[in-house]
Amino acid sequence: MKKLLLPLLLFPLLVSSQKEDSLMVRKIYDEILINGECYENLRSLCKDVGARLSGSPEAEKAVKWGEALLNSYNFDKVWLQEVMVPKWKRGEKEVCTINSISVIALDICALGGSIGTNGTIKAEVIAVNSFEELEALGEQGVKGKIVFFNTPMDQKHIRTFNAYGGCYPYRSKGPSEAAKLGAVATVLRSLSTITDEHPHTGVMRYEEGIPKIPAAAISTKSADELVKQLKTSPSLTLELSMNCETLPDVKSYNVIAEITGSETPDNYIIVGGHLDSWDLGEGAHDDGAGIVHSIEALRTLKAIGYKPKNTIRVVLFMNEENGAKGAKKYAEQAKANNENHIAAIESDRGGFTPRGFSIDGTKEQYQNLLKWSDLLEDYDLEYLVEGFGGVDIAPLKNGKTALIGFVPDSQRYFDLHHSTNDVFEMVHERELKLGAASITTLIYLIDKYGI
Repeated sequence: MKKLLLPLLLFPLLVSSQKEDSLMVRKIYDEILINGECYENLRSLCKDVGARLSGSPEAEKAVKWGEALLNSYNFDKVWLQEVMVPKWKRGEKEVCTINSISVIALDICALGGSIGTNGTIKAEVIAVNSFEELEALGEQGVKGKIVFFNTPMDQKHIRTFNAYGGCYPYRSKGPSEAAKLGAVATVLRSLSTITDEHPHTGVMRYEEGIPKIPAAAISTKSADELVKQLKTSPSLTLELSMNCETLPDVKSYNVIAEITGSETPDNYIIVGGHLDSWDLGEGAHDDGAGIVHSIEALRTLKAIGYKPKNTIRVVLFMNEENGAKGAKKYAEQAKANNENHIAAIESDRGGFTPRGFSIDGTKEQYQNLLKWSDLLEDYDLEYLVEGFGGVDIAPLKNGKTALIGFVPDSQRYFDLHHSTNDVFEMVHERELKLGAASITTLIYLIDKYGI
């Protein structure tokens, strides 16, 4: 009889808790959808600051912007965390032309971290679709030439980040692989899901001990033109001019704020995105959206009068795009301070319609996330999977902290990613606010129940 009585006694408490959660989540959504400030904050970041490459004056302006905004909300604590970051400059506009029967200009941009051409490089171009094709050509087929990596993103993938992952190695290590065989430069088909005239930049890395060669991306439209020209003139040449350079590291900052926990202030739930962006466009979706999502979460919890059990901290990370120095510094300092991070949530996939979350954690943590499925599905957050959390929270991985990535719809992300198209006007206000509400809801649930 006692075994039957206990569940009956607990049932009203469970129902009461579910009702309380439902009302709280509705309160969160109402606050953001009606009074939300994330869209105007994004407008300010994009238009008042603009593109903000690590080490640039604009990046330092973004630090001051973030510190001032967080202070304006009167959070319990706001501070800057010093970090040394790389400084790469694009220089004058890049130029690339096909020299065949006629001269054809290509849409081009240097890849982040590339060296310049020190004048103009003029060489025959050879197209490859894979590293295997490059290797098969050998030094005899590559030496003295410009290698054109013509690998399109696979359109068959429903989730476009999977297609991006398939092409990313050609950007990141393609230049060094080509240099091993004597190439003098590389050009890359932009990592984009559409055909247009906008080249997409992004970080590349030189392998130690391998000669450094210039590396650039051309727009998908220019890539198609180059393929067309190569069919009729296999020995055509490219002329390439780039003025980029890497300068000594400079001092910058992560920008951090928190609301102190009322019961266990030494336990932390953090939410963040990266404050830096590439120097093309305005960094609106990548990652201005993640920045204002995170700030809005903290603003909302305070606005609705929620008193968290644990300390809720927002982190505006510096230098995700070309080094993740801010992420590494934050994790290093957290370890030195012996801080217990229950969960870390990252928004770095744009400000599009929310779909759910991915979690990098234990099986138990994933099962705990699934316990909220019914509540989250009411807000169309149906995609709850085991997966990657994010670049900036990855250094916190320790077998205990749940690393969670916000997952919005991905279909338009790589139309804009790392290009001049990533501007404020490409962000939909309601979608952005729904993302902020989704993240705030998850923070509330984790704070109340743990994970």
